[in-house]
Amino acid sequence: MAPALTPAELTLLGLLVEKPRHGYELDEVITARGMREWTEIGFSSIYYLLGRLRDRGLITEVATGGTGRARARKVFGATDRGREVCAAEAEAAIARPRPVFPPVLVGLASQPLIPPDRLREALAARAAALDERVEAVRRPADAQPDAPAFVRAIFDFSLHQLAAEQRWLSGYRATLEGDR
Repeated sequence: MAPALTPAELTLLGLLVEKPRHGYELDEVITARGMREWTEIGFSSIYYLLGRLRDRGLITEVATGGTGRARARKVFGATDRGREVCAAEAEAAIARPRPVFPPVLVGLASQPLIPPDRLREALAARAAALDERVEAVRRPADAQPDAPAFVRAIFDFSLHQLAAEQRWLSGYRATLEGDR
């Protein structure tokens, strides 16, 4: 059995199951849907990942886009096997919770080493960064009010996770202030 797809590979494969696309179009969709907020996929890695998916027989070149002086772009689409693997991997990703390894927990484990004033500053900086991330997710969500339910669910999940962290952080900061 082939090794499982990485989240970035599954993301690209899912977009190609939706419809054939070239690399630049994949990047545009990833940006428009705010996907970089929840999966590590940079523009520079798209073609590398497409090569991996192609080598595994999950996608194939279906056309070459571009006309006139526009540079020809390879358009990729999912193979039948790619659709099967995508469905199975997506189902597993939904069904099985997997551990996450947020660096904030590593920092908290070493918190006694941080001077109290610096800790408060770091927590305030995290609170500000969370506010920025909420806005970064909300902008593309608000720009797509007619998005399909599964796309809305992704935005909602991300916003709920961020809100949960904001609540936790607010409570933890209050606890620290009470320990003064």
